[in-house]
Amino acid sequence: MDSSTPELVPLPSPDIVASAMESKPFLNGGSAENNPQESAKLHSEKGRGRGSDRLRGGRGEGARHKRSDMGRGEWARQTGDRRSRNEEGTTKRRKFNEQDSGRKPVYAVEFSREEIEGDERRPKRKVAVMIGYSGSGYKGMQLNDKEKTIEGDLFRAFVAAGAVSKANANDPKKSALVRCARTDKGVHAAGNIISMKLIVEDENIVQKINEHLSPQIRVWGIERTKASFSAYQLCDSRIYEYLIPTHCFLPPHPNSFLGMKLVQLADEAGDREGYEKRQEEVAGFWAESEAKYVKPILDDLEPSLRLLMQKALFDDSDTGSLSWDLESEALEQERTKLEALTEHSQAHADGVANTTISPNLSEIFDKTDSETTLTEGMNTSTQLELGVPVPQRELSPLNRAVRDLKAAYIASKRAYRISTTRIDRIRSALTRYLGTHSYHNYTVKKSFRDASAKRVIKSFVVNSTPIIINNTEWLSLKVHGQSFMMHQIRKMVSMVALVVRCGCHEGRFQDSYGPERMIIPKAPGLGLLLERPVFDTYNERIKGQADRNPVGFESYETEMEEFKQREIYERIFREEERDNSFHVIFSNIDNLKGTHMLYLSSMGIAASRQTTTADSTASQIVAKVDVESSEDEEHPEDG
Repeated sequence: MDSSTPELVPLPSPDIVASAMESKPFLNGGSAENNPQESAKLHSEKGRGRGSDRLRGGRGEGARHKRSDMGRGEWARQTGDRRSRNEEGTTKRRKFNEQDSGRKPVYAVEFSREEIEGDERRPKRKVAVMIGYSGSGYKGMQLNDKEKTIEGDLFRAFVAAGAVSKANANDPKKSALVRCARTDKGVHAAGNIISMKLIVEDENIVQKINEHLSPQIRVWGIERTKASFSAYQLCDSRIYEYLIPTHCFLPPHPNSFLGMKLVQLADEAGDREGYEKRQEEVAGFWAESEAKYVKPILDDLEPSLRLLMQKALFDDSDTGSLSWDLESEALEQERTKLEALTEHSQAHADGVANTTISPNLSEIFDKTDSETTLTEGMNTSTQLELGVPVPQRELSPLNRAVRDLKAAYIASKRAYRISTTRIDRIRSALTRYLGTHSYHNYTVKKSFRDASAKRVIKSFVVNSTPIIINNTEWLSLKVHGQSFMMHQIRKMVSMVALVVRCGCHEGRFQDSYGPERMIIPKAPGLGLLLERPVFDTYNERIKGQADRNPVGFESYETEMEEFKQREIYERIFREEERDNSFHVIFSNIDNLKGTHMLYLSSMGIAASRQTTTADSTASQIVAKVDVESSEDEEHPEDG
């Protein structure tokens, strides 16, 4: 036989094959002849080769695997965008909750069958709705089945004005509602955009919608768009503004925990001269302020009370108190400093600054508070809201001293006027955000390796001219970015304030983009507002089309500026004067015991690695608060 011819292997006879099949055992004790399913399985396994085990493990026979069994293009087409998947999940949860509770969402408007059938059918058009709002009193922008939100009030106004038919009045998804940017609880927007299908044949539809809205929410205008327009998908970037009092850039009090640690660690790192150089324009602030505002109050106290107050103000023990967060009314001693740090800026309703105080002072306060109990089950704010008379409490000398000292420290900080040198330091720090970086430390539930934590910042600037409102000086910061994650801007502002006020080296920004985990507190949501989203690419695409106008806010600048002054800026200034949110946040940071914030020192991140038992407890609180603060957020990103 020729060597090139392959040798043929004789096949077994049919009798041999049948005999073998009959004798082959199966798991269920039968044979292939009377187990057709097992026979089919046997034949399906022939030639399966590599990867055959993938069908095992509960996925079922013939199961296709998302990536291994399909091409990249097919996989991308099937998954859809993140917003769509989130919206689908939200809709499913909403329907489940409705069935479970038997209650409709608060924004749903119900009509009888007769009313729906009698409603004239009119065409819907895809539009972009330009809006502005003050977020105070709302649980954010996004629809929430049980809470008051901006979108909820808007949708009900659309229905009342006839822009949404009665047949679609019970579910915004029937109108394809999509928001450009989701803002958090209490955050404002001078300009935001939603896309949806509305009935807009009435020339006065904008006026009619506004008639059904509170002065806190305005519709600036409505523009017809392409049928494929999505306010979320086609937004190029977003511009936010943040208003912050200049006293947030003052250094920590020299007798606070952080203030003492910064000096101590600067000495250990051999950086005392550099540290003092970075703080030279504010070096004498606290000494001058205490001589002017605090010393007269202490001098008027009885000697015994003076010693007690000084110990309470500047106690360096683990149970020491905050020098400027002692409160003479409704002290909630069970709350920790870290809870006050992360939550107080959003809890404006009671207007109480919570803190931990030293044991001796705590006992005195417990006695004075128990002697003048308010209406049971009500705090002061609740009584005022309900019109219940609030008893005038007779303050003890110690309570009076605490109240006066707190007022003195706040007054001294409000009287501060920032120098151009300090503004230059802020401007320099803001430039460290420019470009693409991983902001996993500036949000929640993101790791260093998470690609979605990378964000692009186009610009971050500070207005060189501060404004003074009610004797408090404010700065305006503006950030322009492609998109932002939950709490990202508030943590970016907080980090800038912390670096400048602690005389920290700007290299700490680069450290925050690395794999090391850093705790960055959120600045209050009170000062944040969305100025406007940008749709340059879409506007360029429709240029020249007779029936399409650009999507933007250029035609509404005058009305928007007046609205910002009345409903946003004045509200921010008024609420800060009442609640002192910024003062409370940074005062608690300065007195937070532990190593969490010591990365701001001259020793850098190494100083924060030396954890203690107190640090572990505080870390658990931070994680818990971050989760709780995001429970009302359906989506982790604004776009």
